[in-house]
Amino acid sequence: MIVALLSIAIGATILSGLVSIYYDVPRQMGAEFRNYGANVIFTAKDDSFTLDKVNEGAAEFESGSVVGVSPFRYENVRINEKPVVAAGTDPEGVKKTSPYWMVTGEWLEHDGQLLVGAKVADTFRLKEGSVIDVSYTPQTEKQVDEKGERIAIEDNVKTFTVSGILDTGGSEEEYVYMTLADISELAGGGSRIDVAELSVSATGDVLKNTVSAINDKVSSVHASLVKRVTASEATVLTKLQALVLLVTIVVLALTMICVATTMTAVVAERRKEIGLRKAIGATDMSIIKEFMGESIMLGFCGGLLGSVLGFVFAQQVSVNVFSSSISFRPLLVPVTVIASMLVTGLSSLMPIRSATDVDPALVLKGE
Repeated sequence: MIVALLSIAIGATILSGLVSIYYDVPRQMGAEFRNYGANVIFTAKDDSFTLDKVNEGAAEFESGSVVGVSPFRYENVRINEKPVVAAGTDPEGVKKTSPYWMVTGEWLEHDGQLLVGAKVADTFRLKEGSVIDVSYTPQTEKQVDEKGERIAIEDNVKTFTVSGILDTGGSEEEYVYMTLADISELAGGGSRIDVAELSVSATGDVLKNTVSAINDKVSSVHASLVKRVTASEATVLTKLQALVLLVTIVVLALTMICVATTMTAVVAERRKEIGLRKAIGATDMSIIKEFMGESIMLGFCGGLLGSVLGFVFAQQVSVNVFSSSISFRPLLVPVTVIASMLVTGLSSLMPIRSATDVDPALVLKGE
């Protein structure tokens, strides 16, 4: 009976642990995939695409699901009279949407600082702490005066201190980054935004529905999914959940086999007892109730023990694989206990049937 109890407890532990992981995997994997960059992009439908519109679109997602928002405004500037693309952004937002950015030195923190891409830094021999002038030529529709002479346009010039060098291995290394306030001042004002990247922790279906709602409700904003991120996330989650489900089914099947084998041995050991009881008038139903009661009690105790051990098991897996803890699900305790009782009851049907087939006359004669 102790062997049967341990078998049920182990099966319940795996069941409870894997089910906890099954329901927690989307959140854990979503957090891991957020390290690979944004999964939603906002672009402009017209010239009224501003930071307010970005925030209005981001508000359509479920509360707490938006990990970060990083708006970008791009302008052509010059450093040492050579053209460079400058990107104005929100530094805190970029930290959340692009955690893979590697910065040598300090991150862009406030106005007057410049985060320089590695390729730009190599071209101009810039390093942390370098002071440089960045110039911008204002755009004007009127190029010549009334006399037909070309109008001299004075450049806007602003001095920056290089806070750090950005190394991503991608196209980001070809830009210089500053705050939105700095690029607006350099470009002569305006609150235009060219694109915004969002990192959102949600399932693929939720993302699709919300993106569709944003396109319908929010003017000036065209929302789209970064399919290489969302598709990969959905594929990995589907395969992981299928694997967990398959392992759970296999463990339950093995538990049933182990319990059935153990209960068969128990019935064989108690054949004389069963024969004696039947000889003095015990009915098959009373024998069935006795063995079924023992089985269900084993299932209850094993399920209760497995619920506790299952949470410990799931917690260890989550901490070692995802480096984060999982929350305890109280509803999983009765589910695990009921499942264990059902598995034990089903496993005991054949052994109990063999107990009712015991012939008292043969057993009492020692045959």
